[in-house]
Amino acid sequence: MANGTAVGMAPRAHLAMYKVCSDEGCYEADILAAMDAAIEDGVHVMSLSLGGGSIDFFDDIIAIGAFAAIQKGIFVSCSAGNSGPFDGSLSNEAPWILTVGASTIDRRIVATAVLGNKDEYTGESVFQPSDFPYEDMPLIDAGGNVTAGLCEPGSLDNIDVKGKIVLCQSGGWTDPIDKGQTVKDAGGAAMILMNKERDAYTTIADPHVLPATEVSYGAGVKIRVYISSTSTPRAAIKFRGTVIGFPSALTVASFSSRGPSLASPGILKPDIVGPGVNILAAWPESVDNYPNENATFNMISGTSMSCPHLSGIAALLKSAHPDWSPAAIKSAIMTTASQLDSAGGPIEDERHVTADIFALGAGHVNPSSANDPGLVYDLQPEDYIPYLCGLGYTDDEIETIVQKSVSCSNITSVPEAQLNYPSFSVELGGSTKTYTRTVTNVGEANSTYSVEIIRAKGVDVGVEPCTLSFSKVNQKMTYEIRFRKSSTPVVNGTFVQGAIVWRSAKRAVRSPISVKLVR
Repeated sequence: MANGTAVGMAPRAHLAMYKVCSDEGCYEADILAAMDAAIEDGVHVMSLSLGGGSIDFFDDIIAIGAFAAIQKGIFVSCSAGNSGPFDGSLSNEAPWILTVGASTIDRRIVATAVLGNKDEYTGESVFQPSDFPYEDMPLIDAGGNVTAGLCEPGSLDNIDVKGKIVLCQSGGWTDPIDKGQTVKDAGGAAMILMNKERDAYTTIADPHVLPATEVSYGAGVKIRVYISSTSTPRAAIKFRGTVIGFPSALTVASFSSRGPSLASPGILKPDIVGPGVNILAAWPESVDNYPNENATFNMISGTSMSCPHLSGIAALLKSAHPDWSPAAIKSAIMTTASQLDSAGGPIEDERHVTADIFALGAGHVNPSSANDPGLVYDLQPEDYIPYLCGLGYTDDEIETIVQKSVSCSNITSVPEAQLNYPSFSVELGGSTKTYTRTVTNVGEANSTYSVEIIRAKGVDVGVEPCTLSFSKVNQKMTYEIRFRKSSTPVVNGTFVQGAIVWRSAKRAVRSPISVKLVR
């Protein structure tokens, strides 16, 4: 499946890999030791496909190691986590880290469930047997009880599934491949695996141990209705192999962790999304079900897959612009991101509704545009110290992060939203909130940008000046942005979203805005 030439984002980059996990888990000491080793080795980009739940930065070993990395000019990209679609489920929230969510791609490994009534439901499976007959077979719903419906090990032993296609439900304590093993051990001929409701239309291609297809939750519900409608339900599975060009490409995956950030609500996270569903990945052992096959590749899904995509893109940008700081590279990636899918409509989430800002962040990465962003929001490592003081951390806690002496009493702290970040996350009550941002011209020497405000419901946004005119490369200009509640009534506690876009004749530099309305 997925035949062709496998290539990374930065195929000429040299890779240094550091093992930090084992069957026993991922120990903090090993993670930090590996990050220290990478810094000593002189890497340009760190890619960390791991993380835990939300935690204060001074207790977050990845945040601490990443800060040491940016002090050496090293870009750090991390997985947002796989705890979606629940709000506030992010990992790796520090603003000096690029926090990467996961999106689908336009390639699928298709296995279609065809019911006896001729209805068809497209699903996926890496295992595509050429010798499985395309013919109707008896179809049974394993959901007589909860354990059987989930196809847990041994749950089908007293159910007659021999020679039948078995409908199983995702979830429980058993992974999809082991559910198939349960069906196979009970004598089942094949499996249709329906998503959990929360996963909706995000389907995963797994290397199943028997003919199978994973279908959406909606499809599974309809298949159940069909089974209940007839005394002799039947189905077949049509294996169609690799199909490229699916129109619903670039949806946010259900598992991709969502904002808002709990560790720092004034920083909008995730930052970006990139390809993370059904990605061809090197694997330590063969997953083929065919004899004499030894292909050490697998199809893997997760933000552990999207993170390396962004790491490779960051490496390309670092190569093209060696003088850019990690913050400048992050800004270029975020402000040029796309909010449109491959069909030209707004990017959707797993439910096929427009993805919100806490799923999408700044948008889907657009590498070619990121190479020429026009303007960047830059930050140096010392710029994070007033921000950390503003979080209310003690001097000792901040010293744990920055590894030098700090006295917040001698520093003018800043609110989170004042950090020179390429996005805005604001809590807005009855008073006006005002912040500044400084942008650096990395485009043509003579260029002019005018601001476009994409209004958030219930919020008036003002920007001064509304035009930025540059006369040289690397020139910096500062603007002020104001937020206040409008006369349009919006329920308190509601999150609303908008954006500002600085437009020139050639470029659009977009910063997303999230506003939480409070009393």
